[in-house]
Amino acid sequence: MAKLEELVERVDRLVLRHQELKRTSTLLVEQLAALTGERDSLRSRLAAARARIDALLARLPADDAVAPAADRTRGQE
Repeated sequence: MAKLEELVERVDRLVLRHQELKRTSTLLVEQLAALTGERDSLRSRLAAARARIDALLARLPADDAVAPAADRTRGQE
């Protein structure tokens, strides 16, 4: 009879452990979903920032257009 009681105790512990692992797994899945959403949001923000920087860079004058202006300011010193 003692062996049966030990087996019952072991099964009970296994069931509890299974429930704990299942809860942990659920929490990890939720955490992964939140982090995936955050990552996607950050990627989107990064792409928008890159687009704004590219637009600003495109508006800058070319190097040859900057040089004559720099030469003019040197002559005024």
